[in-house]
Amino acid sequence: MVQEYIEIRSARENNLKDVSLRLPKRKIIIFTGVSGSGKSSVVFDTIANEAQRLLFENFSMFIRNLLPRYPQPDADVIENLSMAVLVDQKRLGGGSQSTVGTVTDIAPVLRLLFSRIGTPYVGYANAFSFNDPQGMCLECNGLGRKVGITLEALIDKTKSLNEGAVIAPGLANWESDLYASSGFFDNDKKVADYTTEELDLLLYSEPRKHNGLAYNTYEGLVYKFNRKFVTRDIQTLSPRIRQKVEPFLKLGPCPLCKGARLNQAALSCKINGYNIAQFATMEVDELIEVIKEIKDPAVAPVIQTLTARLQHLVDIGLEYLSLDRITDTLSGGESQRVKIVKHLNGSLVDVMYIFDEPSVGLHPRDVHRLNELLEKLRDKGNTVIVVEHDPDVIKVADYIVDMGPYAGSGGGQVVYEGSFAGLLKADTLTGNHLLHKRPLKDEFRQATGVLPIVHATVNNLKDVSVDIPAGVLTVITGVAGSGKSSLINEAFLSQHQQAVVIDQSPVGVSSRSNPATYTGIMDDVRKVFAAVNRVDAGLFSFNSKGACPNCQGLGVTYADLGFLEGVKLPCEVCGGKRFKDEVLTYTLNGKSIADVLGMTIHQALEFFTIKEVLPKLQAMSDVGLDYLTLGQPLSTLSGGECQRLKLASELHKHGSVYIMDEPTTGLHLSDIGRLLTIMNRLVDGGNTVIVIEHHLDVIRNADWIIDMGPEGGNKGGLVIFEGTPRELLGAKHSLTSQYLG
Repeated sequence: MVQEYIEIRSARENNLKDVSLRLPKRKIIIFTGVSGSGKSSVVFDTIANEAQRLLFENFSMFIRNLLPRYPQPDADVIENLSMAVLVDQKRLGGGSQSTVGTVTDIAPVLRLLFSRIGTPYVGYANAFSFNDPQGMCLECNGLGRKVGITLEALIDKTKSLNEGAVIAPGLANWESDLYASSGFFDNDKKVADYTTEELDLLLYSEPRKHNGLAYNTYEGLVYKFNRKFVTRDIQTLSPRIRQKVEPFLKLGPCPLCKGARLNQAALSCKINGYNIAQFATMEVDELIEVIKEIKDPAVAPVIQTLTARLQHLVDIGLEYLSLDRITDTLSGGESQRVKIVKHLNGSLVDVMYIFDEPSVGLHPRDVHRLNELLEKLRDKGNTVIVVEHDPDVIKVADYIVDMGPYAGSGGGQVVYEGSFAGLLKADTLTGNHLLHKRPLKDEFRQATGVLPIVHATVNNLKDVSVDIPAGVLTVITGVAGSGKSSLINEAFLSQHQQAVVIDQSPVGVSSRSNPATYTGIMDDVRKVFAAVNRVDAGLFSFNSKGACPNCQGLGVTYADLGFLEGVKLPCEVCGGKRFKDEVLTYTLNGKSIADVLGMTIHQALEFFTIKEVLPKLQAMSDVGLDYLTLGQPLSTLSGGECQRLKLASELHKHGSVYIMDEPTTGLHLSDIGRLLTIMNRLVDGGNTVIVIEHHLDVIRNADWIIDMGPEGGNKGGLVIFEGTPRELLGAKHSLTSQYLG
């Protein structure tokens, strides 16, 4: 076959300097380069944007009006594109109605299976959907959770009814006495010893007559409490009763469906002894085995589809998830891998699959699984384009484009194109660092105390108690799903709430916030401008008095052309500078406020002498962001850049506990050294630093390692190793140990 190419000529988006490329189609093409070198500008802002725009142009005007608008990228020529499928790291939202089962399209197939061969027959597939009125539990509207009372607040299980086991707040004494006088229970038996039937009667029974007092109806404690306090508007209760009851109301499992979300009819329908909710709570690898046991020839195609889709989840290392897992609770890396599975089920070919750092959140052991997937997609006849820093992923590329040479205005050029072998010899930042491994640390700091985690049982943690050493650099390792985030972001944080969390969530979505406003530099700069020029500081804000009256300080104006592509134009009054003309006449050392916002962090460090501003600029430079301009909108930053900006704004603290969640995300190999320098500086300054990380260079530089495992999901949730990196080398039972040497 003749090799075809995607042609790009003179691309100028963001910092790109007239980039021209010929990318071979139906190959794995990997873009590398330092953070901010222009990888995303080529892959997402040029190739992906244009592919989406061209696709949407095929729809009718009416449909186009409902779709997102993609502007035409700034380039002379972009040709030979296929349809693009974007698989990014944006977390899957969707609220509590969206689960791993619904988002991978496995749940609909499961519902079909139960509607065909489940017994007793209860209806069509939507009778098994918690998002459909026919299938949902009407008590909780398919949410599986409901505001109710914790049982500990209603009964003391260590007592019998005669000893006063009923302790429910807000019930009168005579109401509590009804349980003992009902004649239904052995009043001297401790509640802890009740059978399931007795406990159900005590808690959940609907109204029924009883022998004790003829004129009274008996109802279960939970039923009575809900009727009196929960189903009524809480505002109608007297303040005294409200004060008693409110502290005990919590969102908990629905009393009717017990969290299964479905109505009783759907839950009564079974296959081989399991109902559909039990299938959904099993981990995927366990569920596959149960599904394979279904031998009914009438549903053979359904079983085939189910096992294939579930196998995809296993192949990509998500065998520890269950189908009822809410998508909101997945990490960025897990979200991305779930999206990949969704696309693997498709049968389109000659598509461009575009991935944004798919190795994020993957343990070195699982990277080969990802590589096999990329190869599988390519071999089906697709073009696979990947932005990536991990050398083990870069190795599988058929074609590599290295962007650089540096970041920001110092980047935006192609510094190498070709094979992996050629890249190793290329004199670029990527080429020079690819095979560079940091040695294991020689000396390990001694802890100054401990921060205990006691009896943690959140998610898959199996009653974990472990001490995090204070005053050192601790790295938490383990395969995906082993319990690292549960241990630190949930268990540790709930017991040590003063910790500073530096994660990858966005720092600002508004085009009006930027590094200068986020770090507080802007306040000091405005004051200095105002003092030197003897005017009001508000003039130097494009969100306030200084804003250009035509564009209200946005720098651009929007021309809405109805159903056609809206046009974003630089404001003709201020020329995109955002300020009134009068404001730009005031200067500081010959520079206007607009000139200052256009400076990179690197340039600003040389320009300013303000003592409040310099440490903040230095902190941003230290975390490797010296290529950002002070005025760059935060909405344009990547996840890794957001995390480093947060880190820069928190660096000045002492005696704090810092938690970092995969800080190497989006970091080029040449920047890892800088990150380690910052971590070490924090620890040497008297702080405790806890890092969740897979990157071996960070692991080799830890003082202490806590390895979770042994596997993910139900097979994880245990601490399998605690000690120094040197001791970890000898721990043959640890998966991390095998990759460290």
